[in-house]
Amino acid sequence: MRTCLVVDDSSVIRKVARRILEGLDFQIVEAEDGEKALEACKRAMPTAVLLDWNMPVMDGYEFLGNLRRMPGGDQPKVVFCTTENDVAHIARALHAGANEYIMKPFDRDIVTAKFQEVGLI
Repeated sequence: MRTCLVVDDSSVIRKVARRILEGLDFQIVEAEDGEKALEACKRAMPTAVLLDWNMPVMDGYEFLGNLRRMPGGDQPKVVFCTTENDVAHIARALHAGANEYIMKPFDRDIVTAKFQEVGLI
């Protein structure tokens, strides 16, 4: 089964993402910061990661760098999901290894389109 790690410090965002992604036949794992997300990846590498940028403990950018250096960490498709919308942030995320970028707020159509673009559905 395909799994998606939803990493966001907002429980509301995690809940909305879970509902959308379960509807797309993903099994969901949640983490509220990058450090907990790395722990989850060490237990089982996900198929996809829906990743917030601004979080306490470890932000999404730092998590992504750590993920990509892990054994098998080049495999998950990573979609940043954030309020940061300037070109510099987007370029930085893609350069760090993100596959796609979603702006908050998001809905099912946006998530579906981005996951299709990176070949997840």
